[in-house]
Amino acid sequence: MDVVALSRLQFAITSMFHFIFVPLTLGLSILVAFMETRYVRTGNALYLRMAKFWGKLFLINFALGVVTGITLEFQFGMNWAEYSRYVGDIFGAPLAIEATLAFFLESVFIGVWLFGWNKVSSTFHAVSIWIVALATNLSALWILLANGWMQNPVGYAIRNGRAEMVDFAAMVTNPYGLLKFGHTLASGYVLAAFFVLGISAWHLLRKNQPDFFRSSFRIGAFFGLISILLVFATGDYSAVLVARIQPAKFAASEAVWETRKGAGINIFVIPDAKNECNLVEKFCIPNLLSYLAFHTPDGVIKGLKEYPKSERPPVAPVFYSFRAMVGMGFLMVVLALYAVMVSVRGTVEKNSLLLRVLVYSIPIPYLAIQLGWLMAEVGRQPWIVYGVLKTSDAVSRSISAAQVAGSLVGFTLLYGFLGAVDIFLLFKYARKGPGDDLSGAVKTGAGQEV
Repeated sequence: MDVVALSRLQFAITSMFHFIFVPLTLGLSILVAFMETRYVRTGNALYLRMAKFWGKLFLINFALGVVTGITLEFQFGMNWAEYSRYVGDIFGAPLAIEATLAFFLESVFIGVWLFGWNKVSSTFHAVSIWIVALATNLSALWILLANGWMQNPVGYAIRNGRAEMVDFAAMVTNPYGLLKFGHTLASGYVLAAFFVLGISAWHLLRKNQPDFFRSSFRIGAFFGLISILLVFATGDYSAVLVARIQPAKFAASEAVWETRKGAGINIFVIPDAKNECNLVEKFCIPNLLSYLAFHTPDGVIKGLKEYPKSERPPVAPVFYSFRAMVGMGFLMVVLALYAVMVSVRGTVEKNSLLLRVLVYSIPIPYLAIQLGWLMAEVGRQPWIVYGVLKTSDAVSRSISAAQVAGSLVGFTLLYGFLGAVDIFLLFKYARKGPGDDLSGAVKTGAGQEV
C-alpha cells in the first residue's frame, strides 16, 4: 500500500474508533441532565440515583473519548500536510472555536459536576451538567461544520495557490454542515437511548432494582422513539441535499449507472447498467429513488457514466453500507415503538423476549452510525474537499509508507487497548448497578432526603 492508502486507512481507523465514544457522550449527557433536573424539580431521590448511575457511565465514556480525539488533529500536520497548507485557513477556524469555546466549557463544568456534590446548590449542580451537555453538542457543531465545508465548500476563494475564507457566515450557515449536525445529534441520542434501554433490560430480566430500571427504561424508550424519528427526518433532507450538491455520491449509493428519469431503488443487489426496475423479479421499487431525491417521481438521476472514471466513488461500499444503515434504522424504530408501548402499559417485565432483544441491540446504533460515516466519507472520494482538492494531492510529501505503516500499527494497538479498557469499565459498572449513595440530596428542615 502507498502513502495515500495507508494514511487514509490510519485516519479511518482512528476517527471511527473515536466516534465510538462521541455519540454516547452527546446523548447520555442530555439524559443525565434530564434525570438530575427531574430530581431538583420533584425532590424524588430515585432521579438522583439515576443521575449518579448513568452519570458514572457517561464519565467513563467521556474520558476515553477525549483521549482518542487528541490524535486526530495531529494527523492533519503529519499525514495530511498538503491538505493543511491548502485549506488550513478555513478548516482551522471552526476547530479553533471548538477547542477554545466548547471544549473549555466541557472541561470546566464537567469538573463542577463531578466534584460539586454537596459543595454547590442542587440547582447550580444541575445547571452544570446542562452546560456540559450544551458544550458537548456545540463541540459537535463546529467539527461538523468543518466537515460540512469539506463536503460542500462555500465562502472561499483560491489565492496564491491556497483556499482562503472570504465569507465566514457562509460556512456557519452551510446547509450540508447544519443538516449533518442535526442528523449526527439525533443519531447520538438514539445510541444513548438504546444504551439505557439495553442495560435497563438486562437488570429487569434479573429483577435487579425494578423500580429504578423500569423508570430508566421508560425514559430511554421515549427518548429513543423521538430521536429515531428525527434521524429519519434529517436523513430524508440530507438525501435531497446530497442529490443536488454531490450527485456522484448519490448515484453511487444507489448504483445508478445510466442517467434515468423516474429512477427506482434496487433494494438488495447492485444492478448492472442495463437493469430494468421490476419489484417482483429484481427487488426494485419503480420511481422511488427520484421521489426521494427530488420529491417527485419524475426527477432525473444523473448516472455514474456521466463522470470520468477517476471521479467516481467506489460503488459497493457506499451501496451496501447505506442499505445496512437504513435497515438497522427501521429495526430500531420498531424496537423503540414497542418499548414505549409496553412502558405505557406497565408490562415491561412481562415482555422477556423484548428485554432480551434490547440487550443484544446495544451494538446496533453503533454499527449504523459507523456505516453512515462510511457512506458519507467513502462516497466523497476521490475528493477530500469536494470538487476542490483530491485526496491524493492532500497527503504529506515528506513521509514514507513505512513511517505511516509503523504509526498505524502503534495506533491500532493503543486504541485496541483503550477499547478493551472502556468495555471492561462500562460492563463492570453497568452490571454492578446503582448504589445507595444519596450524597447531594436536597434536605428538608428535618434533615431527611426528599
